[in-house]
Amino acid sequence: MKRFKKILLVCDRESEHDELLARAISLAKSNGARITLIDPVSSEPGELSAIFAALPGTHGQEVEQELLNFHRARLSAIGATVTAQGVEVRTLVPQGVVFLEIIREVLRSGHDLVMKGAEGDRAGWPQLFGSTDLHLLRKCPCPVWIMKKGTVPGYARVLAAVDPDPIDEEKSALDSLILDLATSLSKMDDSELHVVHAWRLVGEDSFRYSAFLRASEAEIERLLEEEEGRHRSRLDTVLEGYPIADRGKRVHLLKGEAGSLIPELARNTRVDLIVMGTVGRTGISGFFIGNTAEAILGQVNCSVLAVKPPGFQTPVCLEG
Repeated sequence: MKRFKKILLVCDRESEHDELLARAISLAKSNGARITLIDPVSSEPGELSAIFAALPGTHGQEVEQELLNFHRARLSAIGATVTAQGVEVRTLVPQGVVFLEIIREVLRSGHDLVMKGAEGDRAGWPQLFGSTDLHLLRKCPCPVWIMKKGTVPGYARVLAAVDPDPIDEEKSALDSLILDLATSLSKMDDSELHVVHAWRLVGEDSFRYSAFLRASEAEIERLLEEEEGRHRSRLDTVLEGYPIADRGKRVHLLKGEAGSLIPELARNTRVDLIVMGTVGRTGISGFFIGNTAEAILGQVNCSVLAVKPPGFQTPVCLEG
């Protein structure tokens, strides 16, 4: 985890919580990193002034300024806690669309990690990650750590989701980053490290049910064994150099759709954090997140550390 030197910590009232702040401070201290606290106000400059100016006896500019001062004072109080721990800190209260202002700050200042509490981490929400969370997971160019509230100090179980492909350099680089982060975190927290890869035989249904391609059960079983062997070999290659205790129980090679199998595994093993990649295409701005990743994020109920492939280009631009 020594790779993170400039942490952007989102401290909006909807998602900021004690465990998130404690983890950010701990990470900054162990890395010699600095923290920027950001609390975007979801209105364009002058928008609130115009709205409140329409009310009798109201000075719109003063109301807007009071609101901004409230957010700044709140961040200043949180910043004092960070400074007391010996960590360098700065605070920002931009105005605009929340996820855009967060990503613009990443681009502007070169942050290498965004940390945020999960928006949907409250009663009545159907899933853990809210709209801003998903926008960041899709479009933020640096790793994004969305943390569930109520996390005990230190994760008990960390799950790394990989997709090994020896001829795809982008996937290989992404898998290496995922495993580097997952192993570092599990070592830091003395937690169980699990690794999962889901595979399937392309065209299996056609082999079984098509009137034109139908194969015998013995032929299908042979194809399945060969395909499983290829994926097991790929997974073994990816895991070389990453010692995993009790490998027989903690390395999971699953047959089927990753979008449903990985959330199920996370629930069954009571995973606290999933480290996963979001599928992108190098050099293609706006190609964000794959269907598999979307499916996983819509079902899990634990913290997620998501990383992008090398060369990912965010569609978000700085003003001008």
